[in-house]
Amino acid sequence: MNERTRGLVIAIDGPSGAGKSTIANQLAKRLGYKQIDTGAMYRALSYLISQVGIDSGDMDAVKRFCSDVDIRLDCSNGTQRVFANGQDVTSQIRTPEMSQITSVISALKPVREALMKAQRKMGSNGGVVLEGRDIGTVVFPDAELKFYLYASPEERGRRRFAELIDKGEQVTLEETIQAVSRRDDQDSQRDLAPLKQAEDAIPIDSSGVGIEDVLEIMEAAFREKTAKP
Repeated sequence: MNERTRGLVIAIDGPSGAGKSTIANQLAKRLGYKQIDTGAMYRALSYLISQVGIDSGDMDAVKRFCSDVDIRLDCSNGTQRVFANGQDVTSQIRTPEMSQITSVISALKPVREALMKAQRKMGSNGGVVLEGRDIGTVVFPDAELKFYLYASPEERGRRRFAELIDKGEQVTLEETIQAVSRRDDQDSQRDLAPLKQAEDAIPIDSSGVGIEDVLEIMEAAFREKTAKP
């Protein structure tokens, strides 16, 4: 185990809509850790790339762009705000369209290399809860505590549908479930850092399970990991 000065590195991986952001936020607060929402970082960078119109097939152009971009997460007011090159893009990056765009752009090598470097720097001293799709397998394979949070596509689609309706989006439940399934296929079948469960991760099925129940499982694992012999 690595000697970290601020605590453990906790990885929460899983598919879109499994509840990772909510769980990571609550777990970090309870442990006094910092939350690093890597999915938001990928969405923010993908948003910038899509806005400037860079050809995703031009790896040199993508690499140049990624080398001079600033992605920042701000949780100072109790809720996470996402900034990309100084612009608050919190709302813009959470649309169904951006979910599909992000799945494509996040698979590009220059994008993953740039953000992985930033994430490792942010979490190297520990005391962090990172959530994403490849934290425990690629970004921090040496994380002291790993979880794989999942739920059925139908369950995740229903959750996402409720979120979109609350935001005033004009979508149907069927369309949302189909979008979730497409995202699953894209994330699990990509060549670079595909979505998969780390061998040493604790699997948690969040289908029909309350947030508190999931947190209890994670906190119990944390106590066991940090218990003095």
